Amino acid sequence: MNKIKNNASWKHRLHEIIYEADTQAGKVFDVVLLIAILASVLLVMLESVESFDTKYHSFLDISEWVITLLFSIEYVLRIIAIKKPLRYIFSFYGLIDLLSTMPKYLSLFFVGSHHLAALRALRLLRIFRILKLARYIGASNKLLIALKASKAKIAVFLFFVVILCIILGTIMYMIEGAENGFTSIPRSVYWAIVTLTTVGYGDIAPHSPFGQLIASAVMILGYAIIAIPTGIVSSEMTKNRDNEIETNTQVCPSCAVENHKDGADFCYNCGSKLN
Repeated sequence: MNKIKNNASWKHRLHEIIYEADTQAGKVFDVVLLIAILASVLLVMLESVESFDTKYHSFLDISEWVITLLFSIEYVLRIIAIKKPLRYIFSFYGLIDLLSTMPKYLSLFFVGSHHLAALRALRLLRIFRILKLARYIGASNKLLIALKASKAKIAVFLFFVVILCIILGTIMYMIEGAENGFTSIPRSVYWAIVTLTTVGYGDIAPHSPFGQLIASAVMILGYAIIAIPTGIVSSEMTKNRDNEIETNTQVCPSCAVENHKDGADFCYNCGSKLN
């Protein structure tokens, strides 16, 4: 009985350190983890510099293996520390953690795949929990709710933009023709999209006065279009401003769900008691 109790206590302590950012040990663990992630990404970037890799290849390779092994151990400990491992394994962070450990192992079989270790930069998303920026987590939830509420309006807007680009592309194809680079309607539509989004690569440009007039109108229209989706989402956020969800850094020890309300004693997803 004592053995079972000690085992549960050990797992509880491990869960606190790995998954929580409220304790001193948890903060230290996550900060060290972030440093390791940054170091790993930096190593991958330096390895892509041919002159640097030629001179320090052995050091870079050994360092990357050390970090990969540390991440592998951390991944296993995360599975051990939770009551329902599959919840973590197939969660967003679980998949990111797994992908971040695989590239170096894959490099043993596929040359060059270790460069995918740069995916570890995605793990920096954990900084929201480490620094306990609850207000930003709540704000992100509010933004997500607003985006979901306005998805129909945004879809209609995007459909309108696509139709507009097709019309403008067809008009420019008729005005400019192949001699000015508008060799087909699809290529002209590409020009319309690039111009409307104010990117303007310059690989295709109208030469006739009428074509340039239309291009100028499209550029100005592009600035106006940018404001439309912003206004749609802002409107939904204003409607939901009184329903902002205050969250904390607690992670359910059973199902690994995050974003619990402040003061919550039980998980909103599975009902398990929170630490």
